[in-house]
Amino acid sequence: MYEPIRSKSVHSTMAGSTTDFPHRSRDEELDIQLAGHLAALLAVTDELRALAPEPGLDTAADRLAEQVARLRGGRAPVRLQVAATRPEPCPAALHRRAHTLAARALVVAASRADTAVAILTAERMDAHSAALEPRELAAG
Repeated sequence: MYEPIRSKSVHSTMAGSTTDFPHRSRDEELDIQLAGHLAALLAVTDELRALAPEPGLDTAADRLAEQVARLRGGRAPVRLQVAATRPEPCPAALHRRAHTLAARALVVAASRADTAVAILTAERMDAHSAALEPRELAAG
């Protein structure tokens, strides 16, 4: 009913000892994913700092940069001086995006049991939620 396979598989098998391409462990993959989420959160934090400088955001940005560097083996993240490019910047949208990014990072941090990052991202989620509450209550 089915035609037999006539050629060798292009996929390496567990039994085979050939390593034609590099493999990363699950922990390495999670480190890469977590560093990406934290770098994105850092970019949004820098954007918020440009709109409304605040010591709490400065501290958070420094802590995020430390964690990204740690996860990337000491390579510091690229930090840009962000200027408000929109005619009417929307801090509420940035806080919502930062909250979402922090939540994603928290999930990955929990799966790799990284307590320091889990605490940092939970704090950032709380801070961004608190920044949104007065605006959403006033708008409602």
